[in-house]
Amino acid sequence: MNNKDNNRHIVVGRGCEFSTNQESGEPIATNVEGSHKLHSFNWSAELNPNDNLIFEVRFKNTRKGFYENVNNLTLVCGDVVAVESSPGHDIGIISLTGDMVGRQMRASGFDPNKFEFKKIYRKAKPADIEKWQEAIALEHNTMIRSRQIAASLDLDMKIGDVEYQGDKVKAIFYYIADARIDFRTLIKLLADEFKIRIEMKQIGARQEAGRIGGIGGCGRELCCSTWVKNFVSVTTNAARHQEILLNPQKLAGQCGKLKCCLNFEVDSYIDARKNFPRVHHPLETKDAIYYLIKSDIFKGEMSFSSEQGSMANLITIDINRVREIMQMNRKGEKPELLKEEVEEMEVAELPDYRNVIGDDSITRFDKQGNANGGNRRNRNKSRNRNVDKEALAPHTQATTPTPKERRIKDKPLREKQMREEVKTDVKTGVKTDVKADVKTDIKPNRNRGRKPQSRPQNSQPTENKPSTHIASEKEAAVKPQHISHGGVRPNDRRRRPNVRHEGNAPSSEKKEGNKE
Repeated sequence: MNNKDNNRHIVVGRGCEFSTNQESGEPIATNVEGSHKLHSFNWSAELNPNDNLIFEVRFKNTRKGFYENVNNLTLVCGDVVAVESSPGHDIGIISLTGDMVGRQMRASGFDPNKFEFKKIYRKAKPADIEKWQEAIALEHNTMIRSRQIAASLDLDMKIGDVEYQGDKVKAIFYYIADARIDFRTLIKLLADEFKIRIEMKQIGARQEAGRIGGIGGCGRELCCSTWVKNFVSVTTNAARHQEILLNPQKLAGQCGKLKCCLNFEVDSYIDARKNFPRVHHPLETKDAIYYLIKSDIFKGEMSFSSEQGSMANLITIDINRVREIMQMNRKGEKPELLKEEVEEMEVAELPDYRNVIGDDSITRFDKQGNANGGNRRNRNKSRNRNVDKEALAPHTQATTPTPKERRIKDKPLREKQMREEVKTDVKTGVKTDVKADVKTDIKPNRNRGRKPQSRPQNSQPTENKPSTHIASEKEAAVKPQHISHGGVRPNDRRRRPNVRHEGNAPSSEKKEGNKE
């Protein structure tokens, strides 16, 4: 990352930013938090600020070392220092101080009794920083050229990275190889080519991925580049204990090896599996033979299928039920069913919650129209709606019926009253209204303002046909609407015919014929 205005350059591998002092023009190197690998938060830096004898110094990518402050320098995290190396000196950045250094030594396996601490000489001077920048600029071209030389010698190896020492005297070549390689000829050619001291260091695929860095399948930065230092071998048994599908494309990381995170939870699965019965044979029942398909470790359940290697007819039971069936099979007995028929099955079908507010009702947003008036369209829609309110909202209590509901409920009673009021003379066939003076509770007309409809022509009497006819009691009961007053119900003036028929007879003659 370059910034031409301020002449700044950030080197992610080193975790520092290079800039130039505007007054003196000397190069300056400052630490950049979050831009280096294997970062550790120093939460105990301010506990014992004066008791700092051993410091952790960070170099390129994931290389770190422990150094002793022999000159009693006042150092804090982020200072650029010159440290001892063989030969010459190297430039690094202070990464940890205080008590956290001892914890990191125990975590990385560094034994101070077997190894001597190297020394911290001084804080880096502008001349040291300038030479360090020149060495860093040579690393990429050196790596490309060294790969070409190794390919010309037909060596089965891959040079993954090159790290120059701070004084440009020595360079470390990191390579990956599956077998042992004789690189004595390669070292001679590299020394003649670059005029430096050569050090070859073999690393694994996981260490290479940690040095390069990247984002894993979980969406976070790789563990090998953030905090994992000691790489433990990962086998497929870790995936089998966790019952993970053995798919190489999903189990392999960016390094091409099995993911290190497979070992993170395998101990918990092993401890939980101790309580599970070991099913070596299928479970036998009277209806079928069931084979073990999978196990839920933390729920304590096992799933069986009647077809081996198939998920068809999958039945999940508790591990206690599995032990019971296994004991019965050893005695030669077979249960009727794999899963006991208990009342818990009915309880499991009930919902997990009970809504007492009514938010789950599909009619909660419907507007209730006025019983006496309201919108006609809404009343017509509600007339045809056939919804069982008790089934939709079983928790609602009974309320007082509305006038509309009372009319619908009393409709059969009103029709019965009308049939009783209308009687037919058997001899003449004329229908008479016994209680003509009494007004019945007739449903209000919904067709107000509409055009009156004419009666069918065949219902009117003609010249050749008599105006009266004999009707049976059944017909009178079925068709109560054919009452006196011109074939129209009383008090229903809007339904009277107002159209002349083919006979062209005056309305007075028709009325007289109806009265006869």
